[in-house]
Amino acid sequence: MKKLALFAFAVVLSTTLTAQLQTPAPSPAATFTQVVGLTDVAVDYSRPAMRGRTIFGDLVPYGKVWRTGANARTKVTFGDDVKVGGTDLKKGTYAIFSIPQQSEWEVIFYTEYQGGGAPAELDETKVAARVTVPVYPIEMDIQSFTMTIDDITSGGAVLGIMWEKTYVGVPFEVPTEAKVSAAIDKVMNGPGAGDYYAAASYYFSEGKDIAKAKEWIDKAMSMIEKPRFWQLRQQSLIYAKAGDKKGAIELAKKSLADAEASGNADYIKMNKDSLKEWGA
Repeated sequence: MKKLALFAFAVVLSTTLTAQLQTPAPSPAATFTQVVGLTDVAVDYSRPAMRGRTIFGDLVPYGKVWRTGANARTKVTFGDDVKVGGTDLKKGTYAIFSIPQQSEWEVIFYTEYQGGGAPAELDETKVAARVTVPVYPIEMDIQSFTMTIDDITSGGAVLGIMWEKTYVGVPFEVPTEAKVSAAIDKVMNGPGAGDYYAAASYYFSEGKDIAKAKEWIDKAMSMIEKPRFWQLRQQSLIYAKAGDKKGAIELAKKSLADAEASGNADYIKMNKDSLKEWGA
C-alpha cells in the first residue's frame, strides 16, 4: 500500500512538473492585422526557422502543394469581398497553400481553412482562387518564415511571403472606391459639415472630380461656425488644385494665422511653404 501511494504521488508530481514546464515552440505562432483602404485583413500563421537547412527544393520540394508555413494551416481573413489575381473572393477566411517552383509560385486560396498541413489532393470545389506570381531573389537569408502586407494603397496591397532567399508577392484589391462612393451617395441625402468635408477630402486625395471637391468643401466650411487651421489648410489645397490660386492664398493666410495663434509649428511651416509655392 505504501509503495502504491508513493507511485501515485510520483505520477501526480510528474504531471504537475510537465504542465508547468514551458519551452519555446520551434515554429512560433504569429498573427497580424492590417487595414487596407477600409478593409480589415488578418493573417494567422506559424514561423518555422531555417536552422541551417536548405528550404526550397529540399525541405519544401518544388512542384508539390505546401501548407505555406508550419503547424496549423496558414490563414488570411478578408473583412470585405476582394479580388485576387482577377478572381473575386467573398469576405471570410481562407487557407493559403502554395506550389513553389524556382522561378514562380502558384498561390492557392482554399475555403477549408481548419486543420493542419495541406491535403494530399486539393478539392477543386474548395479552391476559391489561384494566382501565379514570380519569385524575387533576396540577397540575404530570411531565417524565419515571414508573411507581410506591403505596398498598401487605398485600393489594394500585396500579401508577401518570404523565407530563405525567396520572396513572392500576391497583389489583391479591396473595394474602397465602391464603399466610399456608396457612403457618399448615402450621406449626401442629408449630409452635415463632417460628411461634406470627408467627401471633399477623399475626392482631393484620390484625384477625382476636383470641382465637386471644391463645392463640397465650401459647403462644409459654410456650416462650421469657426473653421480651424487644419480645415482651412485642406480647403486651401483643394482651391489650389482646382486652379483658384488667389482663393488658396487667402485661405492659407487664414490657416497660418490660426496655426500661429495655436502654436502649431507643423501647420505654420506647411502654410508658409504653400504660400511661397503659390507666389504669395
